[in-house]
Amino acid sequence: MAVVVVTLRIMPVSVDINLDTIEEQANALIRDFGGEPGKKVINPIAFGLNALDIYFTMPEEKGSTDALEIKVREVEGVQSAEVTDVRRTMG
Repeated sequence: MAVVVVTLRIMPVSVDINLDTIEEQANALIRDFGGEPGKKVINPIAFGLNALDIYFTMPEEKGSTDALEIKVREVEGVQSAEVTDVRRTMG
């Protein structure tokens, strides 16, 4: 089976939330899920609010990321978490 690259977008509840703390916790959850975190991107949304995009790889046979998204939403300071992109890797 192939490896997929997944983009997970995490929205904090407010501009006062430390995205580094959320990133650390989300990366631990991604590893527990069987993925390998890669790069992160901070995307400005509006009025000082930023979204955290974490890119990670995981085996395609793992299937749905629904369980991971639910766990990330339970992290303190997270308003929402959703997978915005999934792509197969080449090679």
